[in-house]
Parts: sequence; C-alpha cells; structure tokens
Amino acid sequence: MRSHREIEIKLRVDDLGGIIRKIIALGARTLGRVHEYNVLFDTPDAAFRLTGWLVRLRTETPAAAWGLPAGRRSAVVTLKAPAPPRRRGARSPFKERLETEVAARNTRSFRRQVARLGLRPGFCYEKYRTTFRIPHWRLHIDLDETPIGTILELEGEPEAIRKVARQLGFPPREFLRVTYWELNAAECRRRGVAPGNMLFRL
Repeated sequence: MRSHREIEIKLRVDDLGGIIRKIIALGARTLGRVHEYNVLFDTPDAAFRLTGWLVRLRTETPAAAWGLPAGRRSAVVTLKAPAPPRRRGARSPFKERLETEVAARNTRSFRRQVARLGLRPGFCYEKYRTTFRIPHWRLHIDLDETPIGTILELEGEPEAIRKVARQLGFPPREFLRVTYWELNAAECRRRGVAPGNMLFRL
C-alpha cells in the first residue's frame, strides 16, 4: 500500500442533468454509477475526526440511472491523514490529505479487526456516485447525489482542478474544502436538529 496526496474540492450543483451534459462535453468518459454506503470508524471520543484522520469502509453497489451505466461492485478501506502544508503559513484553496486505499476482501473480518483496536462505527453516509475520467487530464471527476443535495468533487493537480472548474462554470469562490461530515453537520444545524448520519429516508 502506498499513500498519495489527495488534492480536491467540492462544488454544490443545482442542475444534475445540466452538469452531466457539461462534463460529457469536456470529453469525459464515465466509469459508471454506484450506490455507496460509507462507515467511518473512530475512537469513542472522536479523536480521529477531531485531528483530521479518517478510517472508512466503503461498499459500492451497481446503480444505473439517468442514462448512466452501472459501475462495479466493490468494497474499499481508506485511511486518510493530515497532509503537511506545501508552503509554511499558506492556506491552500484545496482540501489536501494523505490517502491510502486497499480493497476489502472480507468486510466482516475488517469490522472485527478494527473493533479489537478500540474503534467503533461512527458517522455513516450514503450517496449515489458517478465517476468520470478525462483521458488526457490527470483528474478524477465524481458526481455525488446525496441526501443533502448534489455535490461535484474534482480531484487531481491544482491547475487541472482550476481549469475544469472554470470550464464547468464554477469560480474559485465556490470551492469547498470540507468533508461530508462537515457538510451534513452544517445542514443539520440549518434545520435545527442534532447532527446524525447522512442517509436517504425510506
């Protein structure tokens, strides 16, 4: 397993069909749409979340819709850690963390192992994600349909993120450097309810 520096932004999307058309017009190819169920594991006092660390189990189920093909079924364990700043005192306009991912062959075994380490399931969130790639750019484009709205994630080198965001109609002032926990907590505060899981209602 090797870590890499994850550099990304989130963008709020008002028009799902419109943004899909714009992404495809850039020459992007879709890798399919899946339903994601994510579980974050943490200590009882939320030490990981409070210090910028993350341990996540993500399961993906094929979910074709909106004329988009289904993606692949998979399960992935992700570890994220705070990334050192590129320049001392400079605040990046992007969310940057060190990320390591590995396929989870047995999710039950993984849950038992992290429980032995004192970690327990915490924040759970689900979404429908459609992944796109632009062949000649080293950029990941992920379109997330979530219980709190549609979010576009751009991940890659800073210049590629800026360029694609601009072509999709998003100025830098709309860049979000937040996690889904933070987005969901803000939405719960807006509604006047205690922060909880970010799940679709049946």
